[in-house]
Amino acid sequence: MKALSVKQPWANLIASGLKTIETRKRWTSYRGLLLICSSKNPAIEPAGQAIAVCRLVDCRAMMERDEDAAHVAYEQKKYSWILRDIRKIKPFPVRGQLGIFNIDCEYEVIE
Repeated sequence: MKALSVKQPWANLIASGLKTIETRKRWTSYRGLLLICSSKNPAIEPAGQAIAVCRLVDCRAMMERDEDAAHVAYEQKKYSWILRDIRKIKPFPVRGQLGIFNIDCEYEVIE
């Protein structure tokens, strides 16, 4: 499965469904399921854990209107990664990496 490390508090905001746009410096052609992993730094719980699964449906240049959904201020030269179908999962430890990375895992969605 494809995974993405996200710093806190943004990882928790994604898992809660409040953040539906992740902004990055790089564009991606990837579309599909994405495991959201909380970075170890800063050490905000659940640090170093996979915490949600979602679907990456689009990637485009960031627009000013994306600020609320992204929970960050507009920046030129950033890309908006559009996330849908966000579901919390039972957290489990993950060694994060930069960019989208592969992880062999099974996860349990929390209802």
